[in-house]
Amino acid sequence: MAKVNISLDAELVVEVMVLAGVGSPQDAVEAVVRDYIARGHRTEARVQLRDEPEREADTAQPPPQG
Repeated sequence: MAKVNISLDAELVVEVMVLAGVGSPQDAVEAVVRDYIARGHRTEARVQLRDEPEREADTAQPPPQG
């Protein structure tokens, strides 16, 4: 996997390290990024599951005959 170097405010990184309970700045920031991505995937899955019954209900009804 490719690596990227970025600069962050030291106070921000220290706060992330404390909140994540991680001793390495690299590991702390990586944990936050991975959590953010996982949260996005969970949100997408919930939205998709919530929308599926509506889509199935729409397709289950036969078109009106006149």
